[in-house]
Amino acid sequence: MSVTPLPIRRRLSPEESREAALEAARNLLVELGPQAVTLKAVAARIGRTHANLLHHFGSAAGLQKALIERMAEFISTTIRETVIRQRAGDQNPREVVDLAFDAFDTGGAGALASWMILSGNEDALDPILKAIHDLVDELTEGHSKQDRPIEDETLQLVIMALGDALFGAPLARALGLPRDRARQLAFEALAAGNSIRG
Repeated sequence: MSVTPLPIRRRLSPEESREAALEAARNLLVELGPQAVTLKAVAARIGRTHANLLHHFGSAAGLQKALIERMAEFISTTIRETVIRQRAGDQNPREVVDLAFDAFDTGGAGALASWMILSGNEDALDPILKAIHDLVDELTEGHSKQDRPIEDETLQLVIMALGDALFGAPLARALGLPRDRARQLAFEALAAGNSIRG
């Protein structure tokens, strides 16, 4: 009877270890929900120790904050690139709406932010708010004064996307509306504002 040796764990640089942990945390978030994003679960997923993750993040709250910062950066970068491309001629306001709604819903940002806030981390939304603020500042530079203020459109879109992520499905069902009705309303409001056309 032969015993299969355990694979030798490759030593990761601190950056690689942190990246692996954040990717595992994001996968746990999407697969199992925000309550599953713990140091123990992430450590088990990447074959590291709890102490290793404590070294990188300090606590589960630190891990969750780093994850939401990563998600906020990804969301704002994706939306920025889409808006810039659309200003250059490829105009489809629905794409911006879908990106925002998907980030908060299937991407898990809405659930994670809500979980962190309910767990007592009142600063949970700070990374998302900073990323959105920076994005709005950048996009305002090319914004036509005749259009509705981009800050108003951003506020409306983010609130609708976050609300839809948290209770859009049961509310739409209770009202007898299609599941994507909030997206359609957000799209109509954004298209009417014309902000992406600059």
